[in-house]
Amino acid sequence: MRLLLADDQMKVRSALRLLLEQEPDLQVVGEAADATGLLWAVAEKEPDGVLLDWELPGLPAAQLIRLLKVERPSLKIIAMSSRPDVAQLARNESVPTFLSKSESPERVLSIIRAFL
Repeated sequence: MRLLLADDQMKVRSALRLLLEQEPDLQVVGEAADATGLLWAVAEKEPDGVLLDWELPGLPAAQLIRLLKVERPSLKIIAMSSRPDVAQLARNESVPTFLSKSESPERVLSIIRAFL
């Protein structure tokens, strides 16, 4: 599974990369710190899935998700946030999977594998 990490906080991206790189079936193919970088990386790297920080700078999340779905309809998106209310906001945008930034590493892997 080819994954792209999209979060404006480098420490979050680094922690996710460290966790995911230990898994032989998961490959981090790129990172983005803002919406423009994410749109470019999706077109360039062709990931299977994106771990998307709901508060990613550059565009409102709902608009960004719509653009991603036009660019790559098969792209799997997991919304991430430290705000619990984002789970419902993500579902409203047809993003059924939500990952709290406070989840344990084991739970993060479980959520990613279950959805992707």
